Amino acid sequence: MASPFSGALQLTDLDDFIAPSQDCIKPMKVDKRSGSGVAKIHIEDDGSYFQVSQRGPWGTGFSCFQDGGMKKLEKAKISLDDCLACSGCVTSAETVLITQQSHEELRKVLGANKTAAPDQQKLVVISVSPQSRASLAVRFQLNPTDTARKLTAFFKKIGAHYVFDTAFSRNFSLLESQREFVQRFRGQADPKQALPVLTSACPGWICYAEKTHGSTVLPHISTARSPQQVMGSLVKDFFAQQQVYHATVMPCYDKKLEASRPDFFSQEHQTRDVDCVITTGEVFKLLEEEGVSLSELEPAPLDSLCSSASAQEPTSHRGGGSGGYLEHVFRHAAQELFGIHVTEVTYRPLRNKDLQEVILERDGQVLLHFAAAYGFRNIQNLVQKLKRGRCPYHFVEVMACPAGCLNGGGQLKVPDMPGKELLQQVERLYGLVRTEAPEDAPGVQELYEHWLQGAGSERAGRLLHTSYRAVEKAGSGLSIRW
Repeated sequence: MASPFSGALQLTDLDDFIAPSQDCIKPMKVDKRSGSGVAKIHIEDDGSYFQVSQRGPWGTGFSCFQDGGMKKLEKAKISLDDCLACSGCVTSAETVLITQQSHEELRKVLGANKTAAPDQQKLVVISVSPQSRASLAVRFQLNPTDTARKLTAFFKKIGAHYVFDTAFSRNFSLLESQREFVQRFRGQADPKQALPVLTSACPGWICYAEKTHGSTVLPHISTARSPQQVMGSLVKDFFAQQQVYHATVMPCYDKKLEASRPDFFSQEHQTRDVDCVITTGEVFKLLEEEGVSLSELEPAPLDSLCSSASAQEPTSHRGGGSGGYLEHVFRHAAQELFGIHVTEVTYRPLRNKDLQEVILERDGQVLLHFAAAYGFRNIQNLVQKLKRGRCPYHFVEVMACPAGCLNGGGQLKVPDMPGKELLQQVERLYGLVRTEAPEDAPGVQELYEHWLQGAGSERAGRLLHTSYRAVEKAGSGLSIRW
């Protein structure tokens, strides 16, 4: 069965990825007790595990069982946390079990809320990405605004309390990316942070970089959190202090990996910033299981995170379906560094449509050289240039999926519609909603001042940025190439 994760995570011909014949193994934990007892594991014919205690009054050589004799053990499960800590690839082993990251888990939480006492109920918050909204709009032949409102109505119908648009949290991600690039360009950033700056919003690309290229690539990666994780900070740290269950709707399965990173676990609140990630396709399954057609629902307005941030209608940003990082950082840097106001960003395609560049020139001199590299073949070429010291760019928007986030593995397929035509429809509807510049978005500056204590503050750095680290390769005889 084909993996729904991004192409960058499905490669198996690299040394640090698990070979298809290998299993992903997590050791079982056996409780150790003081004394001379010996614990052994007995495996039944049906695959059940039992811990056998051999401890008698004369030592360990007699089958005089105490403390129940045989204790059935729970089967080990592989979580996304385990996969991220492994130098192999999460998608290469079919035995990997993804738990706590599915629409079934969301259903369990909503179901438990209905029977729990009021003081034991969780506040359920759903954050929806613009890319997922566009995919659902094509599938149900709706415009993006109606799709957002009807989706809000659906989630509230099944028990959610609030529904937000992640385009709002993307404003913070874009603004922090702008500031970070200017600081690095001026040499004001940490010496370990280098040019070119490579975007970090794509978790498939980040997972690959950490496990494959480590110290070669990681100093170049932006520390700005993705819109999903900024929304996690907003929901868990700002919006509600009570027990919150936060789920996001995303266009790709790799976002489940991102939410599972230990970096995005709040020690202060003892909870993950994002508890569950469901894909666009899983939302469609939810609709089917509930017997609901999105087009038949009465619309309901989106919720707002703060008083001045009106989110009654969905919004988006210029610069393409992957967030517009290149365009917004380019415009800001041109103005901030060189006093040049860029009215229109002109993209120049290179070897293929997923590799484009943008250049700012003055008097024949190149001032800024930006690029967008989508899909793994372009990522490989980019990394090779970095290794050879021949990368000409100052900033690169990197996405693991060809055509970017609108073409994520979690997006919907439409019967009798070819993939290319479907993507064009999704792109068209994605661009129909109102766009806004991040610095002009209502409520953003207010939150910088009152929640984060100002842009560039210690609190803003902690809640809007993260770090990345190389994953050591695990030595294995099975990985030897003869």
